[in-house]
Amino acid sequence: MRKLLALVIVSATSAALALPALAATKSVDVGDNWFVRSRGVPTVTVKRNDTVRWRFVGDRPHNVVATRGPVRFRSPVKSSGVFKRKMTRGGTYRIVCEIHGRSDQSMVLKVR
Repeated sequence: MRKLLALVIVSATSAALALPALAATKSVDVGDNWFVRSRGVPTVTVKRNDTVRWRFVGDRPHNVVATRGPVRFRSPVKSSGVFKRKMTRGGTYRIVCEIHGRSDQSMVLKVR
């Protein structure tokens, strides 16, 4: 009985430690004049503990602002480099560039 209990505890601990390893990393390019779909504001859908990596590749400076979703956040203004965020709550996030206006369809994200 003790061996069985020990095996259950070890298995449960291993499973709990392995869960963060299942988290994914999504890459999103932020640039000028890209379209992710014919209409609407770009969204990113993630699971809990996924990391999203925004790569700034456009000619103009941009930022990333979550206007809808389980958690609101914003990146610094960047024209190159990356912004990473570990998403502590899963769901769909509506993302816009605050600099170029919340409804500016000329500045959108490309989810890879």
